[in-house]
Amino acid sequence: MNAPSPQDASASQHELWKITLGELDEKMGVKILEESVERVVATMPVEGNRQSFGLLHGGASLAVGEAVGSWAAVIHASTMGKTAVGVDVSATHHRSAREGQVTITATPIHLGGTLATHEVLITNEAGQRLCTLRITNLLMKRKN
Repeated sequence: MNAPSPQDASASQHELWKITLGELDEKMGVKILEESVERVVATMPVEGNRQSFGLLHGGASLAVGEAVGSWAAVIHASTMGKTAVGVDVSATHHRSAREGQVTITATPIHLGGTLATHEVLITNEAGQRLCTLRITNLLMKRKN
């Protein structure tokens, strides 16, 4: 049997943060499917999040991608009794969508004690990559 890692021991001392949707997330129709330190998965409908040409709005992709990546960072930070704030986000749009729903998946690139960086993939119902984001969050003490 393996001994628990320091991160496992730390996680047992702190309650994992649970995702709470914000006002924009609710307006965009975001639904949480999975939440853990290893992976956060959500969905969002294309309808209601389109720009004037009938395509999924790039700003909607960035907003939902930043939210899901930040939630993943806050879950990680909570294992240390900390919180996270975004300091950098970048995105590449590969293709768009006109209908259906998209799936947003955040996975860690780096989980440190000061910074957490996640890759966030937005895919369509066929599993095609629509957008790739990278978000870095600063981990800091919670303010009471």
